Amino acid sequence: MVDANNQLSGNKGIHRTLLNRKNVAVVVPGMLALCCVILCPCFYWKRKETTTVVLAKDPDSVGSLTTRKSKSATKKTPGSPLREKPNPRFSSPPRLTKVGSIHINLDQVVKITRNFSPSMVIGEGEFGTVYKAQLEDGRFIAIKRANKEHFERVKALLSSEADLLAKIDHRCLVKLLGYLDEGSECLIMTEYISNGTLREHLDGIRNGILEFKNRLEIAIDVAHGLTYLHIYSEKQIIHRDVNSSNILLTDSMRAKVADFGFATLGTTSDSDKSHVSTKVKGTLGYIDPVYMKTLQLTTKSDVYSFGILLLEIITGRRPLEQNKSDHERVTLRWLFKKFDEGNVEELVDPMMKEVVDREILVRIFILAFQCAAPEWSERPDMKIVGEQLWAIRMDYLNTVK
Repeated sequence: MVDANNQLSGNKGIHRTLLNRKNVAVVVPGMLALCCVILCPCFYWKRKETTTVVLAKDPDSVGSLTTRKSKSATKKTPGSPLREKPNPRFSSPPRLTKVGSIHINLDQVVKITRNFSPSMVIGEGEFGTVYKAQLEDGRFIAIKRANKEHFERVKALLSSEADLLAKIDHRCLVKLLGYLDEGSECLIMTEYISNGTLREHLDGIRNGILEFKNRLEIAIDVAHGLTYLHIYSEKQIIHRDVNSSNILLTDSMRAKVADFGFATLGTTSDSDKSHVSTKVKGTLGYIDPVYMKTLQLTTKSDVYSFGILLLEIITGRRPLEQNKSDHERVTLRWLFKKFDEGNVEELVDPMMKEVVDREILVRIFILAFQCAAPEWSERPDMKIVGEQLWAIRMDYLNTVK
């Protein structure tokens, strides 16, 4: 190495001398070639020696370098701002006896429900009974218990519901907290929503009357929840049972879509199918007629149900009014006839004393009728529905001011 350096120094002196001569153009190429022959092996040997030294001092240096490169190479594309951040707690199906923030066994469930006491019941459904219970840390939860009648079938449905709930996390959808399958018991634990169902409020069972602003914001919340299921969830989900009894309200009058017992996965993005084929499930009056006729289900079936729900929110009337005369029994048909006649103000829920601008009402009814259109192609997507409702809300607030 010393001889090489001496050789390099001598070459530098020769190079300076030659540059001052008139015949530099002839000599320089020869000298450059000589330098390359001497310098290149030297630098190669030096680089090889340096690498060897680094590896000897830091055996992990290659691994660390690889990690840094891979991080910069795998930079993630930012997600949609409309999508809720995925919850790491729900990364796998809830097949264990604990999920999320609830770590509880059957003995503890029996204790906090007072052995499933009727006094703790807050709801009854086709799949079973829902209980309100309080955990040791003071939190209240809702526990859905599988009905003993046809237990295996109901258990399969509750398991499917838990699997779907584990895939979603959105403020307008009820959160899954736990799932327990032990012996002859199958239980789903969700967050407890304290202010009852939308239908109870429309019936006046709960304190106070829903004012127009509250009704509009509830509709927007439901639209946002369904938009998340249809577009932004990990996999497309069709609720299949959107109705006023499955919309729960918080103390601040925010809406959460609940009861995913009939929910099913929709088509995947790489599928060439436009629908899924399945047996008809849902609540009479809200079921998409195309789905009933063809057994073909799409997100537009949820849109239809939402259209019926929106009419219910504004008018206070159920989709099917059994106590009405024949020409008024089917609310959608009766509403469309009245609307066509121009009697818009008469369609508003009489329990709501507030006078709402006629143009605002017309826009809401038109949007609801579009959602409940006879054909899929005539119905808007839920995202568009939510955007239109938001625009109506802004204009309504301006009229109030």
